[in-house]
Amino acid sequence: MPRLAVYALTVCVLTVAAAVISFANGSWLGILWVLMAGLSSNMCWYYLRKAKADARARTDRAQAPEPDQNLKSV
Repeated sequence: MPRLAVYALTVCVLTVAAAVISFANGSWLGILWVLMAGLSSNMCWYYLRKAKADARARTDRAQAPEPDQNLKSV
C-alpha cells in the first residue's frame, strides 16, 4: 500500500473518531469532521488507484515487444 494512501487512511479513521466524539458531546462541529473524513477517504482511494495504474503501466512496458532494429523506416 502506498505511503500517501496509508496516511490518508489514517487521517480518515481519526476524523471519523473525532466526528463521533464531537456529535456525542452535542457539538455541531462534527459536520466539519465528517467532511474532512470524506475528503481523506477520496484521497486514499485516489492514491490506491494511482499506484495500481502505475504498476500496470510498468508491467505493460516491460512485456511490450521491442521494435525490430533490422527494419529501416522508409
